[in-house]
Amino acid sequence: MQINFVIPCLLGLEGLIAEELRQLDAAEVTAENGRVLFKGDENLLARVNICSRFAERVQILVGSFHAESFEELFQGARALPWEEWIGLRDAFPVKGYSLNSQLFSVSDCQSILKKAVVERLKETYRIPWFEETGPIHQIQFSIQKNEVSLLLDTSGAGLHKRGYRPQANAAPIKETLAAALCSISRLRPYHTLYDPMCGSGTILIEGALMAMNIAPGLHRNFACDRWDQLDRGIWAREKERARENEKRDCEFLAYGSDIDPEAIRVAQLNAQQAGVAERIRFSVADVRDFQGVTERGTVICNPPYGERLLDNREAVRLYHTMGQVFERRHGWSYTVISPSETFESDFGRRADKRRKLYNGMIRCQAYMYYK
Repeated sequence: MQINFVIPCLLGLEGLIAEELRQLDAAEVTAENGRVLFKGDENLLARVNICSRFAERVQILVGSFHAESFEELFQGARALPWEEWIGLRDAFPVKGYSLNSQLFSVSDCQSILKKAVVERLKETYRIPWFEETGPIHQIQFSIQKNEVSLLLDTSGAGLHKRGYRPQANAAPIKETLAAALCSISRLRPYHTLYDPMCGSGTILIEGALMAMNIAPGLHRNFACDRWDQLDRGIWAREKERARENEKRDCEFLAYGSDIDPEAIRVAQLNAQQAGVAERIRFSVADVRDFQGVTERGTVICNPPYGERLLDNREAVRLYHTMGQVFERRHGWSYTVISPSETFESDFGRRADKRRKLYNGMIRCQAYMYYK
């Protein structure tokens, strides 16, 4: 059965996710602002949840329609085939948002949609009420300019939660964004990766996982892995498929350092939890003392800034220091993510390429130097 899927994503990652989905054999992939649509079967549902490095979650698009009144909202939702996905005892909470639409009350929309789904399921199961004690089938609605999309979340906890980072520093970078930085920096299995401000080690760990082609979701659970509507065997099959595609014999190596000894302790624990500790060398060091120990290197970092440092003057001094130690060298590239509009002047030279990305709600640029 072909299923319509939607992936909500961090702004700026749509293209990366679209290309990743095509490599995972998704069909009819379409990138839109803040989301990517595609089609596939239940095996692909499991594959994307397990293997995607950049997606925030995987949702099933149950249906879309236009609605400017609560009656249109109710009837549109009631007409959708909820019984294909929600069983007799399944829980089906509703949440969502409305933007620039006639129906602006989220709580009212939530109540009406819940009622519509209940009425539809009553007709199917011939019962007056639902105990909702089974697996959760989270219904998500989005209403934008009176266009309603109704979805079912299959992931549960966001896909950036790989499971290897029980500990983090005060302002960790999201795993999905860290993976994206590695991808746009063209990290390869034979590269040496450096992060001289590594914090809890996320960029280094994501780089190692990418280089060895280890699926980021191998060791976590998903909301839909208990759904009766799906073949339970898809999870074992797709995890085995992912393991067969690993490249653990690659030459990848990484070096991470931070001025904070506690950050290094946490980073080492996280790397062990992720199963990549043997590929990463950690040390306590100040970025001003950074020197690559290999002939070639790929440097990727998310330096402290703004609210993380509480002093923008410190950020300016830090960028200036980075510009001095990240010198032009044959075989070396540098990617730095920052929200600063004066980064290039503070750093001391213009980037060879810039890419707009969001670190949470903070609009940033990835500044890339490789010439």
